[in-house]
Amino acid sequence: MTAPTSQPTAPSQKTQQLVLLGAGHAHVQVLAQLAAQPLPGTVVTLVSPNQRLVYSGMVPGFVAGHYPLDSCVIPLEPLVQRSGIRWIERSAVGLDMQKQLIQLDDGGTLPFDWLSVNTGPVQDRERIERDLPGAREHGLFVRPMDAFSSLWPRVVEMGEARALRIAVVGAGAGGIELALAARHRLPNAAVTLVCGKEPPGAVYTAKFQQRLLAVLKKHKVTVLQDMAVSLTAGSVQLGCGADLACDVPVLALGAQAPQWLAGSGLALDTEGFLAVDMYQRSTSHSRVFAAGDASTRMDRALARSGVYAVRAGEALAHNLAAAVAGAALKPHQPPATTLNLLSCGGRYAVASWGGFSTQGWWVWLLKNWIDRRFVARFSRPSV
Repeated sequence: MTAPTSQPTAPSQKTQQLVLLGAGHAHVQVLAQLAAQPLPGTVVTLVSPNQRLVYSGMVPGFVAGHYPLDSCVIPLEPLVQRSGIRWIERSAVGLDMQKQLIQLDDGGTLPFDWLSVNTGPVQDRERIERDLPGAREHGLFVRPMDAFSSLWPRVVEMGEARALRIAVVGAGAGGIELALAARHRLPNAAVTLVCGKEPPGAVYTAKFQQRLLAVLKKHKVTVLQDMAVSLTAGSVQLGCGADLACDVPVLALGAQAPQWLAGSGLALDTEGFLAVDMYQRSTSHSRVFAAGDASTRMDRALARSGVYAVRAGEALAHNLAAAVAGAALKPHQPPATTLNLLSCGGRYAVASWGGFSTQGWWVWLLKNWIDRRFVARFSRPSV
């Protein structure tokens, strides 16, 4: 096997077409960089159906009632205007790498010379329905977050009229935060966290898991270490055979790869996401780059962090500019140790850094400052 090189395929002298597929956290940084330093001889096109990016780090705070939704979103139009690029408000449904064409959901196609993928996380409804029958009819999907955020106020209205039974299915960081946020916003609700086979926060250290369990217990969130196997009107069927009474099943099951990646011809990892090298470049196609939820497992785990999104976006912006210019790329590796901040419903949060963990109101203030700073960085109006 040949050693990886930081030199991309040499660009031609004609005007080049760079397509940014998706408006994820890293791509908003790329847009900001393009506003400061346009790419000469390059037509840049953003493909995204959304008018705004809902920042996932602040969604639990919105659910808990700490933020209005407008404080949690980055409008795309001002960023696009400042960067001077073209914007196609469509979604990708296919990718032909031989012809270097993106197939759009309106039946059109878009050619590219260079492609960067940062679509943000998706929940594959067909796949989830196969694993959890009844999900499409009865479940409240967390993603896309724009849709979830639009529906959550209806849940609040219902919860203010009567005591709800809410089940959050999925016990990763997002599921834990949403369960605690729902409990805070609707104190009369019965909230259950359905974990699956592993305990809440299984990716964290045993000490941090214990801290999370203690917080969940303190806030009266019931934890069930069992599988949800199907949904019906008014209940969640569990793997043990029992029925969990439920008015609102919130599906926080993590992200899946976009379906169109499967037939793209790009190298994928074992979970169907884009396989990339140290330069955020496809391991099979040197003119394709990816960051965040579309790429490596570590990138996906860190994509909800504003601090990490900025770093990944800065590296991606540099490498895209270098690639189209035929210059050397810059390695980008996710940090070995990361700061994890999880909100606990109220203005209180827990934190972990390597083997160290802590909690308190001051951790929430730190998280609040980081999150607000990330949104504000990209939200100034165009002039």
